[in-house]
Amino acid sequence: MLARGFQSASHPILAQIVPIRRCNLACTYCNEYDKHSPPVALATMRERIDHLARLRTANIEISGGEPLLHPDLDELIRHIRGTGALAGLITNGYLLNEKRVEDFNDAGLDHLQISIDNVTPDDVSKKSLRVLDAKLRLLAKRAAFSVNINSVLGGDLGHPEDALTIAKRAIELGLSATVGLIHNGHGRLMPLMPEQQRVYSEIASLTAPFYTVQNHNDFQRNLAFGRPNNWQCGAGGRFLYICEDGLVHWCSQQRGYPGTPLAEYTTEDVRRESTSEKSCAPLCTVSCVHRVALLDRIRTQPIETLDEMTPASGSGAVSVRALRWMFVTSPYHNRFRAVAARLLRSRS
Repeated sequence: MLARGFQSASHPILAQIVPIRRCNLACTYCNEYDKHSPPVALATMRERIDHLARLRTANIEISGGEPLLHPDLDELIRHIRGTGALAGLITNGYLLNEKRVEDFNDAGLDHLQISIDNVTPDDVSKKSLRVLDAKLRLLAKRAAFSVNINSVLGGDLGHPEDALTIAKRAIELGLSATVGLIHNGHGRLMPLMPEQQRVYSEIASLTAPFYTVQNHNDFQRNLAFGRPNNWQCGAGGRFLYICEDGLVHWCSQQRGYPGTPLAEYTTEDVRRESTSEKSCAPLCTVSCVHRVALLDRIRTQPIETLDEMTPASGSGAVSVRALRWMFVTSPYHNRFRAVAARLLRSRS
């Protein structure tokens, strides 16, 4: 995904696509589900994936609703991989079992994310560690794909310490862990209270990989402490959100903009929306869009951005300095880039 993102700025880096709006849960803060929508037909989903491939999309994530309710989910993953894109899945995890994990392995799933909101179910959310811990142990044992557990802070979640417990459990099982901020119905910031800020900082200190956005750039950290961000949002261009009706939106929280049918979406649309101004950007909490913007910053300002991401010491510093030397400052950087491009083509 990184290599394809660096190749040009005229194609999407990440697209989230919804094959079903229905969900088996009803978390009170969520505005991305209903209780009645049927699954989108497999043939229709294949056409949408094929169009994303024509736009040269690097990474396609299946979202919802709850995508595990779609009867042809394995075929959707397999079709995404057949285009050469990475295949991701965002799920609440309730419907996971050993057979489903093995089917995902066979289909070629690259990465999966589960968000867990609390340790014990309550009236706000049933996405709880107590319910899902057996699923996490299954994934740790059987999954051939990467698994990230996202704990959540903010909003009406009344026990911020739960997020820390969830992150520690994920790391204990060998899974990756991130922390997200709950947004309001328009994807805007709900600032954290002091105790939530303390827990946020402690979780961020646990996540060591240098590429983890929460640990190595200011997007989420600023939001956690109530500060807006000044950045170029690439939603609708470098990031696409395609709803169950096949329309392209900026993101899950800004549905209706631009609201263009995916079948009519062109490279010109990608270029235009990648640099369009969005009034929601300063207080946006949609972290996947932040990650895409970070990659574009690395593409256009590599040395400055990598230096900002990485502290002077720590486990990530050496890795970033090595990458900077290989692809930016080395007299052989063009050779390293050519090798990376060849490896990329051989995989896809």
